[in-house]
Amino acid sequence: MKAIKCSLQTGNRSAFILCAIVFLLSLIPKAHAQDLLPELVRRIKPSAVAIETFDTRGEKLSRGSGFFIDSDRVVTNRHVIDNAFRAEVHSYNGNVYPVKGVIAVDAEGDLALLRIDAPAGQVRPLLLDRTSPQEGESVVVIGNPFGLEGSVTNGIVSAVRDIPTFGRIIQITAPISPGSSGSPVVNMQGQVIGVATLQITGGQSVNFAIPSERISQLQGGTLLLLSDLVATTGRNKHAKAVQSFRDGLSFLSKDDCEKALPYFEKAVESDSNYAEAWAQSGFCKEKLGRHAEAIEASKRAVSLRPSAESYFNIGLANYYLKQYREAAENYRQAIRIDPYNAADAYYALGLVYRDWGRADDEIQAYKQAIRLRSDYTSAYERLGSRYLKSRKYTEAIEVFKQLSALKPGDANAWNSIGEAYLELGRFAEAIEAFRQAIRLKPDFGRAYYNLGKCFLAMGNRDAALEQYNILQNLDQDWAERLNNLINP
Repeated sequence: MKAIKCSLQTGNRSAFILCAIVFLLSLIPKAHAQDLLPELVRRIKPSAVAIETFDTRGEKLSRGSGFFIDSDRVVTNRHVIDNAFRAEVHSYNGNVYPVKGVIAVDAEGDLALLRIDAPAGQVRPLLLDRTSPQEGESVVVIGNPFGLEGSVTNGIVSAVRDIPTFGRIIQITAPISPGSSGSPVVNMQGQVIGVATLQITGGQSVNFAIPSERISQLQGGTLLLLSDLVATTGRNKHAKAVQSFRDGLSFLSKDDCEKALPYFEKAVESDSNYAEAWAQSGFCKEKLGRHAEAIEASKRAVSLRPSAESYFNIGLANYYLKQYREAAENYRQAIRIDPYNAADAYYALGLVYRDWGRADDEIQAYKQAIRLRSDYTSAYERLGSRYLKSRKYTEAIEVFKQLSALKPGDANAWNSIGEAYLELGRFAEAIEAFRQAIRLKPDFGRAYYNLGKCFLAMGNRDAALEQYNILQNLDQDWAERLNNLINP
């Protein structure tokens, strides 16, 4: 351990206490944080289970994983029990419990809730964390708990994405072996944040997790035997479509719309009434710039199941096609369906009104976006810019001051404040705003130009020339503009 030197003056009690704290902290073993992971695994591992499935002849079909959420309930992936007529749950301590049936299924989320009978005290359920995890957060995946190599893996949350009409999906770096599909993904507090799902599609492996909130949404109904589930699935053309949908979802979790789209299109070919697949198809086509096709697919989605996300997608496609009336109507429809989560729709509506030349409506749209989301910096920027263009300088100053409070390092906000003060003839305040912009961004050519322009308006040509000299070494374009003002 490195020696710690602490120089104390007589009577300096605060320095002494600080030195003592530093010394004590230095004595804490560095390995303590590393010890947390083995302890977490020891605590959580008994809650994970292996699931073996069998066909009609009793031959083994597959092996997957799951975990207890109650003494008689196990969560796993839906695909783990595909085509199974019988299944067993194997616990960490060697106990085997037959699966009595399926309580609920979330086909799109690839989740199944199984019913078992276990004696009291033999099961340790896991708690669910329904909040959204943070990107970069450490996670552990507890896979098949008996004899499967690599059953415990760790990594981080690499992305949390909101997929229209589906909800959140969590991408993780922790490897997932095929036998570990359905495993719990736990945070460092031992709470389940999601269910691990391995997708092998197009030769690629994608590791992601379905958030725990979907587990809590599983609605139990009549207990369905596995054999009955197989028969129902075999008769249902929707089942084939769901598999294609899940494959598309795995690529969409990586923002790869080009690879995701063919699977969503295959899903609607299998089931033409599959609203979610139509919605994702429309979303991907819009992302790929295929606006007319996006409108067609999204309209089919809303005809089957209206959603704010699909109406928003139609509005966005209309906007890019410069169909402003149609864009505005579809954004308003999205707002009507989901008024409490409509900040983005109001913001997009503001952009439509901007390009449509309806300044007053544009202002109101941005205000509504800010009302719903008080930290919506892009809406503040657009609102302030519209006030400047509309010569509503006092309002612009107020908006850009609010923006600068949200983004203290934003030089553009202070430059805009200065421009508004300059137009109002409040030169001292304008100069201070431009100087603040330059302090935040020393190479901000426009701010130096505005500062020179302000000095000229005050009749101080020498100070304006000083800004011109700075710009000559910084930004020739703004230097030339300022020179044209100094020497008209």
